[in-house]
Amino acid sequence: MRFRVTLTLLLCAFSAAGQNAVVNPVPASAVRVEKAQLAEAAPVFPSANYFRTAFNKTAPNVELKPPVRLADYVADNQLELSLRSYLDAVMANNTDISVQKLSVEVFRNGILRAFSVFDPLVTARFNATRTQTPANDVLAGASSLNALSQPTNFQWTQILSSGAQYNVGFSTLKSSTNSSFQLFNPAISSNLNANFSQPLLRNRGSYLTKLPITIARSRLRASGYLLQNQVLQLVSNAENAYWDVVLARENVKVQEQALALADTSLKRAQRELELGAISSLDIYQPQAQFANYQIQLSQARYRLQQVEDVLRKQMGADLDPAIRRLPLVLTEPIEPPADVLMDREAIVQKAVNLRPDVKAARQNIDIDDLNIKTATNSLRPDFRLTGQYGAAGRGGPFTQRQNVFTGDGTSSTFINTIPGGFSDALDQLFGFGFPVYGFGLTLTLPIRDRRAAADYADAIVTKRLDSLRVRSAEQTVRLDVLNAISLVEGSKANIELAKIALDLARKRVDAEQKKYDLGTSTLFFLLDAQTALNLAQSALVNQSVNHRKNLANLLRFTGELLAERNIAIQ
Repeated sequence: MRFRVTLTLLLCAFSAAGQNAVVNPVPASAVRVEKAQLAEAAPVFPSANYFRTAFNKTAPNVELKPPVRLADYVADNQLELSLRSYLDAVMANNTDISVQKLSVEVFRNGILRAFSVFDPLVTARFNATRTQTPANDVLAGASSLNALSQPTNFQWTQILSSGAQYNVGFSTLKSSTNSSFQLFNPAISSNLNANFSQPLLRNRGSYLTKLPITIARSRLRASGYLLQNQVLQLVSNAENAYWDVVLARENVKVQEQALALADTSLKRAQRELELGAISSLDIYQPQAQFANYQIQLSQARYRLQQVEDVLRKQMGADLDPAIRRLPLVLTEPIEPPADVLMDREAIVQKAVNLRPDVKAARQNIDIDDLNIKTATNSLRPDFRLTGQYGAAGRGGPFTQRQNVFTGDGTSSTFINTIPGGFSDALDQLFGFGFPVYGFGLTLTLPIRDRRAAADYADAIVTKRLDSLRVRSAEQTVRLDVLNAISLVEGSKANIELAKIALDLARKRVDAEQKKYDLGTSTLFFLLDAQTALNLAQSALVNQSVNHRKNLANLLRFTGELLAERNIAIQ
């Protein structure tokens, strides 16, 4: 009795150690959410969800949802989009972003897979075997032996978080025969066995046994940073597509104005030719310029159609036949925001702290530390404490005989038959009258473990490589941010210069027009001034849109783009 109490307390202690150990503490709310997700993903037998999952004969039906929320931006049979509403539609409907979000589920499933080492396993076996054999001697008890054997086994095996492995088995055997010498017929025997093995060096403690779970969580965290980095890039591309449409739209307006101005000049030249004020040779230049502007306007319109199709794809509008036919109206102003003083070193430091790709690189070093602990554990000898306990019981109808053999060698006569059955075997079994118990120590000591040594060396090298990758990523961040700041400052200066150039181009056109009206200049100089005005207008539009793109590009390189656009990844 004292041994049974000791064994029970020992197993309870192992179980408690596995349940109460804390590895890499996680917030309680996150633990509850994780447990709920694990329970839903891997239902427990014999719940109803288990049978629905395990015996579901139909393949999962994957349905892709149509784009959402696009109808909210339709007004007057047009799709009106500010930058904020457009990015909301992108986050809701962009296919590439959905692909990146779904890829994280693989790492979340890795946590579920890491927990599988602690899943209990139940094994049940039943066999029925009948044998008929001829008797070789009188001790067989019959001229032809006919025996039926029906063994049944149940076994529960599980690894605890403390590293202990235990298994509990119950077996029963029912055997019947036509032998006249059988005392129990049918004979029922039952056995109960419990074994445990507790590591004392290698794999000892919940910290080591739960290392795969901690590594899986770290990989999930790293995948979250990589997801954020991918979404950051995709949102930046989507915003650039928005400004490409704005640029193409403004270029169409500039070319329309240039064509209208060329048309006015051409009509005036034709009137002057009719009046004889100019020769027929002077009409070719305004005609050629008018035709050239027609070509440029046509090219600008086709360019606008191309970038609008790209914009529709970014927000999933191309998937909806009713939405993709609507004309686009982008309401974001092209004028740049107010100037902000930029502290280069402060912006670089902010980028180093916020960039998700740098965070992912640092997270890999944490994973390397865990892998080093795993490799260090593999270098240790395997020293285990083992124990076992068992009990047995016997039952079935008992036949009493006077003697095994009579004087003349024939079988003895029956005296009495005592009824019995399976309950008798269980009474003896749980009465623990026939115990088997023992303890032991097992030491597995590799004289030389080259595999473990190589794994440990690889783990150290991997950490060094990842540390160098973090340094390289930080250097890349610094260079990217400094280049982005230079582009922002350069585009801002170019806007001011483009405004000055546009003002001068307008003044030149006015001056050439007045001189042409007075007859002191020729048509050639007037048309050249109009061409310069068209180029100046296009330059201002290009520099304004480039400044907008450069600002977004700077936010991407500092890792602030999602926060500045109020985008949260669900």
